[in-house]
Amino acid sequence: MDKLVYKKVSDSKTEQIQILMPEHINGFNRLFGGKLMEWIDVVAAVVARRHSNHNVTTASVDNLQFKSAAYINSTIFLSGQVTYVGKTSMEVRVTTYVENLNGIRQMINRAYLVLVALDDNDNPVHVPGLVLETDEERLEWEAGEKRRELRKQRRLGAY
Repeated sequence: MDKLVYKKVSDSKTEQIQILMPEHINGFNRLFGGKLMEWIDVVAAVVARRHSNHNVTTASVDNLQFKSAAYINSTIFLSGQVTYVGKTSMEVRVTTYVENLNGIRQMINRAYLVLVALDDNDNPVHVPGLVLETDEERLEWEAGEKRRELRKQRRLGAY
């Protein structure tokens, strides 16, 4: 794909809603973290597929912070968006909220994932650039550059 192709953050923004059922709950009667990680990975993959127009694979989960618990019958709202792009990879932020019955949302998790776009032979393929339209998007891009450098340092240091 020609790098002169660009897409807006809003072009691939993705939301998912879940109601917590008994099968989503751990032994402490809270949302099982592994189930939330699955939902986060799915949202990130949809975001990355929409941005790249290709199948994708998750390369890393860079940061996954559990801020608060969620309980059975809670409405869970996940929102994902591209925050940074490289040549073949995309960083996606997925923020998870508990949505109260009155519509008020409380953040319970924020995660950053890196996904790689793949061609039909499962080889990395170039992704579109990113049009930054808001101050928040520009701040996320700058933070994404820093996270990219930290990931590179971790790879070089094998930690």
